[in-house]
Amino acid sequence: MIKAFASAVFALAVLTGTAQAESWSLSSDDSKISFGSVKKGTVGEVHHFGAVSGKVAADGAVKIEIDVASVETWIDIRNERMLNWVFDAVQFPNAIITTQLDMKKLEALKAGDTMTMDVTANLSLAGQSGDIEASLFVARLSDGKVLVTSDELLMLNVADFGLTDGVEKLREAAKLSSIAQAAPISLRLVFTADEKSAAVSPAVVPAGLKVSAVAAAATVAGDPAAGAKAFRRCKACHEATSEKNKVGPHLVGVVGRAAGSIEGYNYSKAMASTAIVWTPEALGEFLKNPKEYVPGTKMVAKLKKQKDIDDIIAYLAEGAK
Repeated sequence: MIKAFASAVFALAVLTGTAQAESWSLSSDDSKISFGSVKKGTVGEVHHFGAVSGKVAADGAVKIEIDVASVETWIDIRNERMLNWVFDAVQFPNAIITTQLDMKKLEALKAGDTMTMDVTANLSLAGQSGDIEASLFVARLSDGKVLVTSDELLMLNVADFGLTDGVEKLREAAKLSSIAQAAPISLRLVFTADEKSAAVSPAVVPAGLKVSAVAAAATVAGDPAAGAKAFRRCKACHEATSEKNKVGPHLVGVVGRAAGSIEGYNYSKAMASTAIVWTPEALGEFLKNPKEYVPGTKMVAKLKKQKDIDDIIAYLAEGAK
């Protein structure tokens, strides 16, 4: 897993070699990081992270984020246990990679070319930080698209980032004889050139105006059933089917509701004082980047895939009807 995270760094390095684009982003829909686990010595299972994002600035500064709350093990209770016990997702919602790149030796990679390279970056995961290295294979699919995979098999030793205790809790809870302390990793990462887009302003509630949840929900285009599945990553912090506040406020009736309006929940000053109403459009922009949409909010987790955003909003809207 460590080397898998590092792979994304190199892909971004290749992207900055094209002078036409000021910045590049990882395509979440086309990318995937999967990892395996072995329990009881012989039973293997495959899991993955559903939300990975990356960005490289024009000066070569790189930052990549993996939303650990997007982990999918295909068992809901195991997802929650992994988030709480292994990744400590409430306190550390993202695995973060940063590095500064020298682009000169990468600029020669043209569409159709491939190359391998060793890279070093810094990884922050579950409150631990360390340098990481990986050997990578990169193919430039076009001037505006790059594919990266590992050039060698990737393995994560859970002890390297202090995950041993969490894995042991998983073993005890499931009453297993053993869970392997090393995990194999596979990855598929695709990066594309950014297009400039106009900034979206927050939706606000004019003085004296109340927005109907039903009216707001009418504009939702996602799939509620798919949204119920995608919402699993949010359950560690939010309830959507009962009016119970957790780390975050409950989301029953959130579509069409004024922000910061749940009585008894301790909102940030920024959220408590905003005039935003949670229309589908406003929720969509907030979920893409909470701290950019409402600077000062306590919400840190982002959703990278537009389909997941649309589906989750549809799921929440259906409950508001």
